[in-house]
Amino acid sequence: MRIEATDHHDAAGRRSEPAIALINIVFLMLIFFLVAAQVAPPLDGDVALVSTRDLDSREPPDALVIAADGQLSYRGATLTPAQYVALKRVGAPALAELRLVPDRYLSATRLIEIGDELRALGVERVFIVTERSLAGP
Repeated sequence: MRIEATDHHDAAGRRSEPAIALINIVFLMLIFFLVAAQVAPPLDGDVALVSTRDLDSREPPDALVIAADGQLSYRGATLTPAQYVALKRVGAPALAELRLVPDRYLSATRLIEIGDELRALGVERVFIVTERSLAGP
């Protein structure tokens, strides 16, 4: 009994290359991750989040970002607290709650000033988004 080695050939009679399937898979994975990266708009890249431990957490929604120098931005556009509140009130008369994402190097006094200004503009509740530290004490 003789066993012949099988060669894989395509429809044109050429030998098929097994690496092509691997290249196709890698290409599809690349496309997937490119699309997945565009699903949620990133926060400003030069912002380092404040670190906290032992708090209930959830993913930050569309939030107002405060850089270390106190500059506010929303979806990449620089604005003032009044401009942000006016933007969020379009179609909604009241702004019940707001999420702030401060840079960890922002001074606490500046953060309080911005929070107070937002409250004076009618924001009922201001939440501060932080980064949970996974390292122990």
